[in-house]
Amino acid sequence: GQQVLVFLNRRGFAPVLMCNDCGWMSQCSECDARLTFHQRYNELRCHHCGHTEARPHNCPSCNKVDLRPIGAGTERAEERLQILFPDTPVLRIDRDSTTRKGSMDALLTTIGSGEPCIMVGTQMLAKGHHFPRVTLVAILNADGGLFSADFRASERMAQLIMQVAGRAGRAGEPGRVIIQSQLADHPLLVQLSEQGYFAFAEQALSERRATGLPPFSHLALLRADALKAEYADIFLEDAYSIAEQLLEQLKLEGVELLGPITSPMERRAGRYRAQLLVQASSRAQLHRLLTPLSSNLESLASARQSRWSLDVDPIDLF
Repeated sequence: GQQVLVFLNRRGFAPVLMCNDCGWMSQCSECDARLTFHQRYNELRCHHCGHTEARPHNCPSCNKVDLRPIGAGTERAEERLQILFPDTPVLRIDRDSTTRKGSMDALLTTIGSGEPCIMVGTQMLAKGHHFPRVTLVAILNADGGLFSADFRASERMAQLIMQVAGRAGRAGEPGRVIIQSQLADHPLLVQLSEQGYFAFAEQALSERRATGLPPFSHLALLRADALKAEYADIFLEDAYSIAEQLLEQLKLEGVELLGPITSPMERRAGRYRAQLLVQASSRAQLHRLLTPLSSNLESLASARQSRWSLDVDPIDLF
C-alpha cells in the first residue's frame, strides 16, 4: 500500500538507435552526440542542440530494417514497469511528460492522494517534492558520474544519489534504497552506501587538496566556438600568448595556463568548441590576470570569427 520511486536521469526511450546488421548508430548532424530515440513521437532527438528527425525505417548506412533501440530512458522504464506491474499505476515525470499546462500538477495530485503507485522519472522527481508514502527508491544506471573529464562529476553524482535516496522514508515509515550499477564494488559507491556522504566528501576533499583542485585553487575557463575549428583554435592560441605575456609583465606567481584544448564535446549546434583553463592558487592573482586579459581579447582580430566567454569558477568543464 506504499509508493515507489524509480529514478533514471535519462529522458526518452533509448539513448541510441542502432542497426543490428552494420552497427550504424543514430548521430546528431549538428553535434558530437547520439540522437535519443523517443518512442512516443517515433522520432530521434538531440538533447544538446534540440535537433529532431523522424525515426528511419531502414538503416541509413546499409538499408537493412533491423534497427534497435539500445539502452534505457524513462519511457522504456515506464513501459517495462507497466508490463511487470499491470495493476499498479505507473507515473512518468520528466520534461517530456510535463510539457502540457497543468500536467505536472495533475501528476502531483495523484501522488499526493496516497494511493499506491510507481513513479519513474528524472532529476525533476528529486528536487523540492515531499512524497510521504514513498518507502522504496530504486536508482537505475548509477554509473554516469564515474567516468567523466570533469573532476566534479563524482561529487555531483554522489549528491544526486543522496538527494534521490532522501525521498524514501520521510514520514516515519522505514525506507529502502536500491542502487543499480555495473560497478557495484566501485570505491565511491561502496563508501556512499556504507559510510555516507560526509565520508565521501572528506575523501574527495583530501584528493583535491593533493591535486590542487578547487576549493584549494581557483579556476577560470575561456571558452570559444566557431563555424570552423581552426577559428576557435587561432583565437585561443592568441589568448594564450597574451596571457603568457601578462603573467610575465605582472610577475604573477601561482597561476597556470592549461591548454588550449578541444572541448569534451567538440561540436555542438553546428559550432566547433575549444577552451583554455586558467588555474590560480589565489583568487586575487587570478583576477589580476583576467581583468587585462579580457580587455585584450576584445580587440583581437581572431575574436571576430569566434564567440567567446570567460567563466570564473565554472560549474563544469564541458
